[in-house]
Amino acid sequence: MRIHVLDPRLANQIAAGEVVERPSSVTKELIENAIDAGSQRIEVEIEQGGARLIKVRDDGIGISEQDLPLALARHATSKISSLEDLEGVSSLGFRGEALASISSVSRLELTSNADEDPRQGWRVVAEGRGMEAKVMPAPHPRGTSVAVRDLFFNTPARRKFLRTEKTEFAHVEEAFRRQALSRYDIAWVLRHNQKVVHQLPQGNTPAARERRIASLLGKNFIEHARYIEREAGGLRLSGWVGLPTHSRSQADQQYFFVNGRVVRDRLVAHAVRQAYRDVLYNGRHPVFVLYLELDSDVVDVNVHPTKHEVRFRDGRIVHDFLYSSLHHCLAASKPSEEQSASDAQALEAPESDTPSQVEQPAPRWQQQGMPLSEGQGRHPGAERVRRFMQGYQALHPDHEETLLTPQSSPPGQQPAATAVREVPQVMPAYDATEAPPLGFALGQLHGVYILAQNTQGLVLVDMHAAHERIVYERMKNQLAAAKGVDAQPLLVPVSLAASRSEVATAESERDAIIQLGVELDVAGPETLLVRQLPALLAQADPEALVREMLEELSRFGRTHQVEARIHELLSTMACHGSVRANRRLTLDEMNALLRDMERTERSDQCNHGRPTWTQMSMKALDRLFLRGQ
Repeated sequence: MRIHVLDPRLANQIAAGEVVERPSSVTKELIENAIDAGSQRIEVEIEQGGARLIKVRDDGIGISEQDLPLALARHATSKISSLEDLEGVSSLGFRGEALASISSVSRLELTSNADEDPRQGWRVVAEGRGMEAKVMPAPHPRGTSVAVRDLFFNTPARRKFLRTEKTEFAHVEEAFRRQALSRYDIAWVLRHNQKVVHQLPQGNTPAARERRIASLLGKNFIEHARYIEREAGGLRLSGWVGLPTHSRSQADQQYFFVNGRVVRDRLVAHAVRQAYRDVLYNGRHPVFVLYLELDSDVVDVNVHPTKHEVRFRDGRIVHDFLYSSLHHCLAASKPSEEQSASDAQALEAPESDTPSQVEQPAPRWQQQGMPLSEGQGRHPGAERVRRFMQGYQALHPDHEETLLTPQSSPPGQQPAATAVREVPQVMPAYDATEAPPLGFALGQLHGVYILAQNTQGLVLVDMHAAHERIVYERMKNQLAAAKGVDAQPLLVPVSLAASRSEVATAESERDAIIQLGVELDVAGPETLLVRQLPALLAQADPEALVREMLEELSRFGRTHQVEARIHELLSTMACHGSVRANRRLTLDEMNALLRDMERTERSDQCNHGRPTWTQMSMKALDRLFLRGQ
């Protein structure tokens, strides 16, 4: 066929394939136009999941009669006029394609008024056939209404891909939820089949914003989230970060906004995942509503037609800022006076060291504090960790030494008075007005849980999980205090077949790689030599480690693979060295452990992400026994 210019209608329908995927994408585009119009109130009306009707009404600045025909024309917009405008665009829409694409696959009616007189409105209609828009008078208050009827009526093949009404409306509601979370200064209404689903007033105060989040995401979100606000280097991050114990089995409550635009970005996802690395249970997903603000000149939003993706001018700085902000916020996850007294969330998947399972007595080398040799521990680098840390006992103050004292009494019996060294009294007599966050120990339950009393009621602590986190954090702090990673040359360098991009990354990031204790040499255009690894990872697979490092460096400008591997090893050692189930503790030892939990970062979760303690309030206990009813 000869080259020819496409028919405008066909061109718009092709463009609709990128912009109009289903009713929810239409809803998103119309809402973004309403936000750009400076609206204070936006109403969304849906019928039959959006297949029959999608109507968005706003009270924004409106469109004049002269501009109305252009509103449905392709590549027509009022938001940019030059390349400089595009590079610093701050509006949500700017392509000038959405309305033209939507009108080519539906019966669209747009009514608007830019005047305060409600009698001055005008209407334009397009029905997916000829693209000639007809303008006619139509009374309308100041603002704009866009009604999209019979979506895909003229493209039946695409209409067949629509799911059930319930499924399509769920996607519409999610699109509405994202936009409502992006702008608290706008009042929102969502109706489905003439029934109000959401009615959200303006939220101009912190309390009102939290009420909106609770309405859209559930009360549990706010009750188990921590507010974060941090600013540095022209970047500002604010919002709510879910506690690790309030995780979900799917990533359905993760909202990230860049300058008010909801985005799904791999760099952002990686930074968040790294921040939650050793506090989240395996297979679980964190929840968050976060807002990143930065100069519009350093972020490119013109990456994808749906505008869900962005590109940062300096992704490394953004990644480090997000990671460090969230990392420090989650590090404060420890018992405090302000912490909610609600029960910790019950996780779905059990672990091999679940407290409800009776553990076998620790092996002789563990009971007596003997150092591990190669082959005795579950991890091949255990002996190196022992040497580097200069013995487990060096990590603890005096009152914790009794937690590892060998037991001569059979399990389940109190040891002789001489078997446990006396420790000084670390807590005063109980005083409800001076009780610390985790209170004072009352006793043990089956050698697994510590029962304590605080001002709210009863505290239950998984003593092995809690002590495991304490030991782990101390190991990490001692490793960080060493100011560097000890490296060990390999007796025989390992040759890796690498792609040209991996070789290029190894050359460009050479300094960063050396700082991690890894030495890589380029032996050819597609060959790398591994000459050195961190001493703690001498038994690791060099190929897998290096490839993961290079991939992270290439995609995100940073890699945490070495740190993650070392921390994994320390976590294993902390698990081995922590007090075991069926270990009888004195009240002083229990109180010492509670005080350590209150001082230790991330002590709300063990190394595997399970909760270490939970609170039962007096009201909850009263309900159990029907007191006051």
